[in-house]
Amino acid sequence: MTRVSAEALCHYCDPSQFDFETTDQLEPIADAFGQQRAIEAIELGVGIRRSGFNLFVLGDPATGKSDATRERIVAIAAAQARPDDWCYVNNFKEPHRPHALRFPFGRGPGFRTDIQQLIEELRSAIPAVLESDDYRSRVEQIDAQFGGKQEKAFSELVDEAQGHGILLLRTPTGFSFAPDKDGEVMPHEEFEKLPQEEKDRIAQAVRGLQEKLERLLRQVVLWRRAHRDEMRKLNREVTTFAVGNMVDDLLRRYVALPEVVAWLEAFKEDVVENADIFRSQGESMPQQLAAQAEELPPLRRYEVNLLVGGGDEAGAPVVTEENPTYTNLVGRIEHIARFGALLTDFGLIKAGALHRANGGYLLLDMRRVLMQPFAWEALKRALHTREVRIESPGQFFGAVSTVSLEPQPIPLDVKVVLFGDRMLHMLLQAYDPEFVELFKVAADFEDDADSSPESVAVYARVIGTIARKTCEIPLDRQAVARVIEFGAREVGDSGKLSLHRRALEDLLTESEYWARKAGLSVVGAEQVQRALDARIERSDSVRRRMQEEILRDTIMIDTQGAEPGQINGLAVYSVGELVFGQPTRITATTRIGDGHVIDIQRESQLAGAIHSKGVMILSAFVAARYAALQPFALSASLAFEQTYGPVEGDSASLAELCALVSSLAGVPIRQAWAVTGSVNQRGEVQAIGGVNEKIEGFFDICAARGLDASHGVMIPKANLRHLMLRHDVVDAVRDGRFAIHAVSHFDEAIALLTGEADIDRKVRARLGQYAEIARDFALRRIRGRRGGNAGQ
Repeated sequence: MTRVSAEALCHYCDPSQFDFETTDQLEPIADAFGQQRAIEAIELGVGIRRSGFNLFVLGDPATGKSDATRERIVAIAAAQARPDDWCYVNNFKEPHRPHALRFPFGRGPGFRTDIQQLIEELRSAIPAVLESDDYRSRVEQIDAQFGGKQEKAFSELVDEAQGHGILLLRTPTGFSFAPDKDGEVMPHEEFEKLPQEEKDRIAQAVRGLQEKLERLLRQVVLWRRAHRDEMRKLNREVTTFAVGNMVDDLLRRYVALPEVVAWLEAFKEDVVENADIFRSQGESMPQQLAAQAEELPPLRRYEVNLLVGGGDEAGAPVVTEENPTYTNLVGRIEHIARFGALLTDFGLIKAGALHRANGGYLLLDMRRVLMQPFAWEALKRALHTREVRIESPGQFFGAVSTVSLEPQPIPLDVKVVLFGDRMLHMLLQAYDPEFVELFKVAADFEDDADSSPESVAVYARVIGTIARKTCEIPLDRQAVARVIEFGAREVGDSGKLSLHRRALEDLLTESEYWARKAGLSVVGAEQVQRALDARIERSDSVRRRMQEEILRDTIMIDTQGAEPGQINGLAVYSVGELVFGQPTRITATTRIGDGHVIDIQRESQLAGAIHSKGVMILSAFVAARYAALQPFALSASLAFEQTYGPVEGDSASLAELCALVSSLAGVPIRQAWAVTGSVNQRGEVQAIGGVNEKIEGFFDICAARGLDASHGVMIPKANLRHLMLRHDVVDAVRDGRFAIHAVSHFDEAIALLTGEADIDRKVRARLGQYAEIARDFALRRIRGRRGGNAGQ
């Protein structure tokens, strides 16, 4: 057993070890302090370009892992080449399958501009050519040529009909023949008066003429078709002449890009075939509106949809997608509502995060990805196939049978960096085989770093770097020392320093507020302490209420006197960001029984599995130590008094064991002490968590009632390195008004609490009495049964 000195209760940081006056004099630190392993893992994942070597960054978000990872990746990406530009263009043969065109970086926007200018030029050039005098003259020649043939053929048919005394008539339904009388149609009455021979002649002539008319009409159809072919040939010739020079100029400019050249050739061919689209652009506004009411603007078919490209940032892209939905990752196809119909084309294809990060890095929060339907599966599919395919979720899972567009997939070359905690990483490894294949590099950010003179000096630079970013006024070295002490307290280990960057940023921000409020130009240790105190004051209503109820004896906690089977245990509570300790009364009762130790918390379903395990261990220790060679005729009950919620953890098992042994021996325990620690089956005391909060919780109660040098706390010796107590607790120990003892075995603890050097003898004697009474009772029962059987 060790009485802990005041010097061992807190690892103070001496400001005199620093050679600076304020943090303005400190050189900023670029790398994440204490995270060298994680940084090396990031560089490994980034440096290996093979498929599957994507990154999963794990650790507490408060360590600043996201910012540190992004800063490192941005620095690496800045030295890399910019990725290619990508455009979607119309597939003139299959419009529902738009083409994807690749351009060297920076040339995508230029290509889009070139096509826009070409369209504007064609809008004026094609109508001008089709309205020129030369074009009209050639159209008139073609019209005259085919019109003359048709007119001559009909004239010959008319003359032949007249030679037979028959007229050729044009009716709303076509052509017909009728008998002629003085250039008019012969009335029906007169026709009936004609001789039968004449009527037969006319009928026969009409039949012959009808056959010739039918042959002529079929010939007219062929002539009209030939006329259209000639006009189309003329339009192609004229349009090709107008378009050819313009497109050929672009072909020469993009000759090094075969896919672009092929599309420009198709572009030229389609413009030639659809020259009337450009002519119709000169229609009146009402006609245009009527035409566009049912479809998208005709000239959109020739435009370029720049999906990704341009930008002024150097190096490879680093994209962070805060809302990783399915469409935000892989892109989407938008629609335009026109009179109740949804219309779309290649120009409504929008890029996703994978497109924007292609050739660079995509940073995602894994929890958010898993919360979005289909997003995780889509991301894995893109990484497996190494291409980005834009599909609707229904199409992706085969839920729909029709598709409006099927854009050509774009090759994918991206490093995906996922952020998550360690539990999520383990679950993905266990339940998703594809995860292991795709994310082979894990960068684990540490929660703390070893404390040494060298690391403390670097930690001061970290504080200075954060102060430059979050504060407008610097910290003096006393304030830096106090922040370093806070870092050790946060991690709960005097030999460690917390790497929770977010906590440091918040503390410095609040400290600066108090310094400004006091009209200071430098943040001092007093302002840092004021920020720490204010943080507790803002959220300690529950703690204050519990202390108030203890001091009023509503919650019964004795800090004076001695009682058998009763001890002060220590519990830790968490309310939001505030963690605090409070004493709780633990009682034990013992009696003759069958060797069972009843855990009332467990029986009432208010105990967790770890707490129940601790009670079983101490029960096994008592049985093995005190009743190894005799029946364990004990029945005991252990309870946390006035607790109305779940109890978890085994940190009270030492206190429970002491209360149980005290009850068995009938020896009182000093109530001025509180105990924390767990025990194993050998009676060895094991380390527990929250040791600082537990000590301070009991100290506050004792201080409120008045310290008289009798009060103290017993802790495991293994927890000595974790002590980073408040200054008022350290001062009380230094003045002898409060004591802290460290024990390594149950024997040390029970001796200090009871003052009994040989308590084992009393316990064995009591258990021997229980065993003897139990044997006598068992014999009487056996004799009673035999006597009853004999009487029968």
